[in-house]
Amino acid sequence: MNYRRLGRTGLMVSEVGFGGEWLERHDEAHSVNLIRHAHERGVNIIDCWMPDPKSRDIIGKGIADCRGEWFVQGHVGSTWQGGQYVRSRDLAFVRPAFEDLLRRIGGGYIDLGMIHYVDSEADWQAAMESPFLDYVLKLRSDGLIRHIGMSTHNPRMAARAVEAGIVEMLLFSVNPAFDMHPATEDLMELLQGKFGADERGIDEERAALYRLCEEKDVGITVMKGFFGGALLDEKRSPFGVAFTPAQLIHYALTRPGVASILCGYDTVDQIDAAVAYETADADARDYASVLARAPMHGYTGLCTYCGHCQPCPMGIDIAAVNKLYDLAVRQEAVPQSLRAHYRDLPRNAADCVGCKSCEPNCPFGVNIAERMAKAAELFG
Repeated sequence: MNYRRLGRTGLMVSEVGFGGEWLERHDEAHSVNLIRHAHERGVNIIDCWMPDPKSRDIIGKGIADCRGEWFVQGHVGSTWQGGQYVRSRDLAFVRPAFEDLLRRIGGGYIDLGMIHYVDSEADWQAAMESPFLDYVLKLRSDGLIRHIGMSTHNPRMAARAVEAGIVEMLLFSVNPAFDMHPATEDLMELLQGKFGADERGIDEERAALYRLCEEKDVGITVMKGFFGGALLDEKRSPFGVAFTPAQLIHYALTRPGVASILCGYDTVDQIDAAVAYETADADARDYASVLARAPMHGYTGLCTYCGHCQPCPMGIDIAAVNKLYDLAVRQEAVPQSLRAHYRDLPRNAADCVGCKSCEPNCPFGVNIAERMAKAAELFG
């Protein structure tokens, strides 16, 4: 398993994580075994947005013998009322729900205290302009949560939280279909995954969010990476083609700012299939060719950092240069952090000789030599 730094939390999280919402589907012993098996395979981050006692007990028992080796994303504002999930900012419900989470998870703390599900302006006001936020901040000052994060499907709300300096990390929905979908406050509209023929490549607000998180050192953990399984099924995929888990994991992990993708599991075989990403070769990870031959896609001319352009005869990591260029080009001035990352590359755009041997390999027809020249000029 490879591990990545989760933004300025400093936590080193497994690239493949554990999304816990399917745990309640099974009997307790089965689900506890799933968590323990994931730990054996190197997984060390798990999300618990679920307020139901069964799911929380399963996670607590699954990590009990190695609590200090797990990072738990525990959601504040996800409550259990009358046997039902209710998102709430009312401290009369929020406080006991969090105390219940703390007790069932164990260890006396939650690693990542997630401000739960902020997708609209109304959600923002209810969470951020009320005693709810004061409560979250007090949880951190008291050491009951180690870091503050937020979960959202809306890039506008995510960017707002990052700009406000409230969060150290985000739980955000990332997959090729969502990335083509403009920001919306209607979750069901997003989950329908429909996009028009005039939409091209990654929606600018989502691309801007990834750049912002990279610049502000706010880490991202990914939810909805498989689009609820729709992207694994040709008949349900909005692209008209099926992807593999490895391809979708790789897509998420190539977005700027992303540290881990949290997958849902019903079986140990599914865990093994996801973790197999770590030893998969370039062909098995190749999402770009799938997108390029899809009957419905709009990525032509756009770099998706897929790495098909390699190897470069000059040893340039072309995808890394392109990613840094895309992060920098929208800024009034290139941030020093990006200049430092660029300087740290063993070879950079200035080493490009314009041979264009990379360009026939690109599934999306990117003018790579031209971009290298622009990157060399931008970074100086």
